[in-house]
Amino acid sequence: MIVYELIQIFSTFFKIGILTFGGGYAMLPLLQKDIVRRLGWATDEEIIDYYAISQSLPGIIAINISMLVGYGRRKTSGLIAAALGMASPSLIIILIIAVFIKNFQHLELVEHAFNGIRVAVSALIVSSAVSMWKSGVKDAAGGLIFALSLLVFTFVDISPVLPVVLGAAAGIVIKSGREIAK
Repeated sequence: MIVYELIQIFSTFFKIGILTFGGGYAMLPLLQKDIVRRLGWATDEEIIDYYAISQSLPGIIAINISMLVGYGRRKTSGLIAAALGMASPSLIIILIIAVFIKNFQHLELVEHAFNGIRVAVSALIVSSAVSMWKSGVKDAAGGLIFALSLLVFTFVDISPVLPVVLGAAAGIVIKSGREIAK
């Protein structure tokens, strides 16, 4: 049973890892489909929380999220299975590309393919942002935190840790203020 679940964790994140072009944000639709809807390993709100935590931690967002989900399933062994599953496709693909890239990188077809992938990944990210908006922004205060964070992320070159921490602090202050007002 435990071995089966570890294999399932590994294979789920291997699949997500092999289908994710464009980094951690591009994997959100796959996480929502597999982890939230198909397997029920997390809720949409938990995935949003994992994203926030993962951005605040050092390392790759996709690996951090996979480790949080894996840890939630099977503690340390689930964390390891999820991280290995997420990292393995990239490692394999990088090794293959490294062997052959010199032979193909100058081809116009390859350049156009990568341009198309970037556009499709951008659409995935926008779709994920809309989905996260729907489950994360519940009132005007949340909308304001979202708008201010978006402005900071768009126009200021700072670590994402600061806006995430400030967003958390604002949420606490707003919630505390509402409790006091009751």
